[in-house]
Amino acid sequence: MRSRKLGSRGPDVSVLGLGCMGLSSGYGKAADKASAIELIRRAHALGVTLFDTAEAYGPFANEELLGEALAPFRNEVVIATKFGYKNGIGSQGLDSRPEHIREVAEASLKRLNTDVLDIFYQHRVDPTVPIEDVAGAVGDLIREGKVRHFGLSEASVANIRRAHAVQPVTVLQSEYSLWWREPEEAILPVLEELGIGFVPFSPLGRGFLTGAIDATTQFEANDIRSSVPRFAPEARRANHRLIEVLGEIAAARGVTRAQIALAWLLAQKPWIVPIPGTTKIARLEENVGAAEVVLSSTDQVAIAEALRGIEIEGARYSDAMQAQIDR
Repeated sequence: MRSRKLGSRGPDVSVLGLGCMGLSSGYGKAADKASAIELIRRAHALGVTLFDTAEAYGPFANEELLGEALAPFRNEVVIATKFGYKNGIGSQGLDSRPEHIREVAEASLKRLNTDVLDIFYQHRVDPTVPIEDVAGAVGDLIREGKVRHFGLSEASVANIRRAHAVQPVTVLQSEYSLWWREPEEAILPVLEELGIGFVPFSPLGRGFLTGAIDATTQFEANDIRSSVPRFAPEARRANHRLIEVLGEIAAARGVTRAQIALAWLLAQKPWIVPIPGTTKIARLEENVGAAEVVLSSTDQVAIAEALRGIEIEGARYSDAMQAQIDR
């Protein structure tokens, strides 16, 4: 697989990474361990070198899974993990106190079976802790050789700038896709200015952009989509037009909707690396195939024209989840 550099100071990674959350939590029943390890190792065999996890995924189970799955080729991959929740549990609230950041780093190193965390993200900005203190704490871990790169997730322009002034931010992770384009307004320009790489999560709209979800799809109670307004049945009906248009574009190119959606992200900036997730090897292979779909400027204009006027219905988060987003 082709590679690209995550910003001006980041590592070289495959143009597509693997978001691993769904293997352990977030989307219903966790994958069984053997199948999950097989998928992670298949991703590596296909050329994926960026693997994304967090202490909160499980909690803790996802880091342990990656630690075991990636052990045979640890030095060939980049592992990104995250801190920022009390006891690693999102529902318990935020905690980015410097002493807690250090505790999480030490615990993550053990679970991931490694001596260094390649990217250490603040999972969500904690309004009770100055971002300068967070940046300073991660900077200390970098100087000690326990962390290589500092990352932020869902951070505002103001906090990106404040953190970057203390400890250079290597990468930002936030949602970005054909149905959530808010980062284009203010985030992408400041990342370009500061040389920060961008890792879009949910690049396939939590599965919606693949066309596999419609108004009749039933979600398990522990699937986060069951509480997200954008996935309410009426919103899915309203948003189906986007799927129809994506299908027409994909059919004309002889590829899938998912591949068009991922190729579109890759075409936006040379320092963008999406991290689609899946529990199925067939979907993994389909996603990886998007790396070979190159969209010309003419293609991008055609996609923009085709999607113009399509209004996406429904908020992307529940009220509780939205409350943790830095704005």
